[in-house]
Amino acid sequence: MIELAVLGLLKESELHGYELKKRLRDVLGPLSSVSFGSLYPALARLEAAGMVKAVEAADTAPAFPMTGSFAGEAAAFRTARRLSRRGPRGKKVYGITEDGERRLVELLAGPADDDRTFALQLVFCRFSEPDIRLRILRQRKVALEARLHERRHTIGNHGDRLDRYTRTLIEHDTESTERDIEWITRLIETEEETPA
Repeated sequence: MIELAVLGLLKESELHGYELKKRLRDVLGPLSSVSFGSLYPALARLEAAGMVKAVEAADTAPAFPMTGSFAGEAAAFRTARRLSRRGPRGKKVYGITEDGERRLVELLAGPADDDRTFALQLVFCRFSEPDIRLRILRQRKVALEARLHERRHTIGNHGDRLDRYTRTLIEHDTESTERDIEWITRLIETEEETPA
């Protein structure tokens, strides 16, 4: 999942690691925070596989205009010296490669095993062909219909043995799944009507 998210975000624009982490939080949601401890190893794997490129951003010392004043130029010199003592603070900027773009298309076309993977596929499906987008949506509809069938089966066959809280939770999930099926059906219809 993190591979799909990283490649999709880098397809949109090149990002620093911190910016990438922030965008991942936006895309995956606040409860799915990706730590730097998992982000940087994932970036290293993608870079080693040739799917991501890293470019050192040039962090040059700020240029101070000549003031014509001894006091002003002395202050600028002290500031530049203080900044240079901090050491080079170059930041890597990550971007997607052609291999990464091909891998992104593969990941988008693959099966969505869970809700979060589907959400990521949907967020980045604009990078895939129309037939792939339709397949993603249709696969999701089939998965939702199977979930709905399972929930109705559980309530129909075991409803009398469930405590009221469990039953309420299953009923809530059933209603949510029904709404999701209506929503995905509308998305499919819109996609089918949209010219390629």
